[in-house]
Amino acid sequence: MAPFRLLLRVRYGECDAQQVVFNARYGDYVDVAATEFYRSVFGSYQNLLEQNLDSQVVRMTIDWSAPARFDDVLQLEVHTLRLGNSSFALEVDIRRQADQAAIARAEVTYVMVDAQAFTKAAIPDAIRAQLERGAPGVTVNQAG
Repeated sequence: MAPFRLLLRVRYGECDAQQVVFNARYGDYVDVAATEFYRSVFGSYQNLLEQNLDSQVVRMTIDWSAPARFDDVLQLEVHTLRLGNSSFALEVDIRRQADQAAIARAEVTYVMVDAQAFTKAAIPDAIRAQLERGAPGVTVNQAG
């Protein structure tokens, strides 16, 4: 089954003097993809907060394969890579939609926290099941 997908169009202001997407923008892209993945998995981010839970990024790595350029439509595929007791990792595969060329791959590790105290919290079974299931077949199109 197809994974969760987010489509984003590269905007002019996201490019650097070399006329490619500036490296720091990829962190933004990954964050938007993770937020939309959360929305699809949990119904809304608010649903997580209403359970007195939140998550914080503790690690992000990005490996680049090719540049993205102004007006490219990027396809970001997100799935849960690992689930621990209080942490989980998402993998975000970034491709140029037109030709499916690999652009970058990111891995983001989150720690589940108590939304009030910001202390580590175990991932509840229901949330664990939602993360394991993911959002297969869902495509969010922000490319316009």
